[in-house]
Amino acid sequence: MAHTKLAILWDMDGTIIDTKACHFSTWRDVLEEHGFCLDQDVLDVNFGRNTRTILPLFLGFDPDPTLMEQLIKEKEVRFREVAPLEATLIPGVESWLGTAQTQGIPQAIASSGSRSNIETMMSSFNLCHYFTEIVSGADLPAKPQPDVFLKAADLLGQPPERCLVIEDSLPGVKAAKNAGMTCIAVTTTLPRSELTLADRVVDDFSSPIMDVLAELKLV
Repeated sequence: MAHTKLAILWDMDGTIIDTKACHFSTWRDVLEEHGFCLDQDVLDVNFGRNTRTILPLFLGFDPDPTLMEQLIKEKEVRFREVAPLEATLIPGVESWLGTAQTQGIPQAIASSGSRSNIETMMSSFNLCHYFTEIVSGADLPAKPQPDVFLKAADLLGQPPERCLVIEDSLPGVKAAKNAGMTCIAVTTTLPRSELTLADRVVDDFSSPIMDVLAELKLV
């Protein structure tokens, strides 16, 4: 039976696939090649935001458009080379994806990453078939702005109040709430104490998804 009252919008990095180390190493290497240093703490605080928002924070200044485009292009190319080999699926996530699909719940990716990054990772881990839509927030206002989630909801034909967002970052949780959506946060990136704005915080995907949805009164 299709659960027409619900759609699930998934973040990708840190939620479905553990890519944080790959993002850090590729940003670090590219920036060092251009004479800049990357502070791990800055990445930690801003993980989950899009590249155009996060790069000036890494540099400590607003780069000119040419430098911005060069650094982003080099980093993204390197990420797509490294991540399929070094990143890993978050344990249990495919069980949630598969169960939701079996139950007829439409699912979308709503990620800050570029579409090329998303498609590369979805293909590398054979996850494309779970998702009706893929939405990149690379050229949208960055999380915690709600644009990427609102666009995904619109593509799925669901109002915000019928959407569940699954996230790992604080900007992502804030974006979900700013969109008027229910949010589950997973503690793959941050501790529970920093994710209290979410409607439910889980440490992993070991509990059956339908039990969690029932507890949130979503099914």
